[in-house]
Amino acid sequence: VLFMKRSRAGQAIRATAQDPRAARVLGIDIDRVYAFTFAFNAALCGAAGVLVSIIWVIQPFYGITYSVRSFAIVTAAGLGNLPGVIGAGFGIGLFEKYTGAILGTAYEVAAPVSILLLVLSSLPEGSAWRDANGSLATGGAPLMRSIVPLIFLLFLVPGVVYGIVAGTVKTSRDLIAGMSKAMEGMGYYLVIMFFIAQFIYAFGQSNLGVLLALEGAELIRALALPAGVTIVGIVILTGFINLFVGSASAKWALLAPIFIPMLMQLGISPDLAQAAYRVGDSSTNIITPLMPYFPLVVVFCQRYVKGTGIGTVTAMMLPYSVCFLILWTAFLLLYWAVGLPLGLQASYSYAP
Repeated sequence: VLFMKRSRAGQAIRATAQDPRAARVLGIDIDRVYAFTFAFNAALCGAAGVLVSIIWVIQPFYGITYSVRSFAIVTAAGLGNLPGVIGAGFGIGLFEKYTGAILGTAYEVAAPVSILLLVLSSLPEGSAWRDANGSLATGGAPLMRSIVPLIFLLFLVPGVVYGIVAGTVKTSRDLIAGMSKAMEGMGYYLVIMFFIAQFIYAFGQSNLGVLLALEGAELIRALALPAGVTIVGIVILTGFINLFVGSASAKWALLAPIFIPMLMQLGISPDLAQAAYRVGDSSTNIITPLMPYFPLVVVFCQRYVKGTGIGTVTAMMLPYSVCFLILWTAFLLLYWAVGLPLGLQASYSYAP
């Protein structure tokens, strides 16, 4: 602190950091200041390393994961873009933790590496990931059409490399065992989706979805209910069905063929219908024993209260569930009334 405030070199560094042009006008050689600052910082880091090495074993690769994360964040946001760096930092951090929760903590480092590779390959104007107009986000862009295999490869390659370096992957059997363990939790989902696929196909061939949507829309139109009341009804119905069908994707696959066309006939957009569905689905998750993670919640509770059971958790969480249902429904209606956007290019109304 004394060096930065009292010495001429420190004052030159501060002046250059605040306004390089003004510092140059005042006669400060800012190029020399940059070089001195870099050398001074390197010397401080070296001195700190020497002191730490007395009590700690130093390896060349210490801090490499933080360097990779920092490089990925700055690359994704762009140099000099402070808000972008903050947003990219939060986004990559959440993505990394989500990866660790799904695939295991050993694969967390694969998340920033994957994002870095994808960003570097898509940034050039002539990138193969762009469509004919140079866009990355349209449905016809190769990036959007290849998103599923990209996610697979961008997780697989860094994960395998990390496993080999860390020593957890020594043979192909280790790799297959790791992938099998990661897919164990998907068994429930795959079985449900198999039967849902059969149901959706038969449902589509029978045209019952179209019939129910049209008749339901006519019934609601005849009742002359306000659109807000209809949305509240969708929220409550979804929350009730969630007590019997735990999987959110399975519920959506069952309800969407009826809800979406019916509400579109009433002028309510699919975006708003899905938002109402998510409010009802998330509010009652914690009180339904059919939620896949409900047994885990019970086990954690038993660590503190030995006699905890399914009824105990349900009774304890019921008031919170009702409060969440009311508050989140109110938030959704408030967003709608004020006109705040639900998301990018999302809308509240639909013109039939």
